[in-house]
Amino acid sequence: MYQLKELYLDEVKGKLSKEFDIKNPMLVPKIEKIIISVGAGEYSKEAKIMQNIADTISLIAGQKAIMTYARKSVAGFKMREGALMGVKVTLRGKRMYNFLEKLIVIALPRVKDFRGIPRNGFDGNGNYNFGLKEQLVFPEVVYDDIMVTHGMNITIVTSTNNDKEAFKLLEFLGMPFGKGR
Repeated sequence: MYQLKELYLDEVKGKLSKEFDIKNPMLVPKIEKIIISVGAGEYSKEAKIMQNIADTISLIAGQKAIMTYARKSVAGFKMREGALMGVKVTLRGKRMYNFLEKLIVIALPRVKDFRGIPRNGFDGNGNYNFGLKEQLVFPEVVYDDIMVTHGMNITIVTSTNNDKEAFKLLEFLGMPFGKGR
């Protein structure tokens, strides 16, 4: 299997600099980090379930996930300051490329009725966000070990501020975008 980091260095970097006429090699877009996060929702008060979610995300990412807590109280959401809000992990370097390759090659094709990830997940600053409905698409997750099925948000942060450049970077790396706009 061709490693994603080598693919970026050997092919994608050259394609991007040609397509967008980038002379300085330091300005060629690259992926800086990937953030995987899970909101607690109704499970925020149940410590065992939150620990199970953190263990599952750690297993998927290959790095220990951290618990996130509310910074201030919001009465409308019945949220108190210091209450457990979710779980997240930030991947950089080798683990980031390993996760991205696993996501593209193994996990996304296992999604039921998969027609590609949406193209409208860009935020205007070159970062891409999308969600998965359940964690069972990853091969590391053992069905018998999970307490609840949960989704996750995946954010891919790139070094560019241009959505077109970020889209081409992800497309050249093999991200399966859906057909259409």
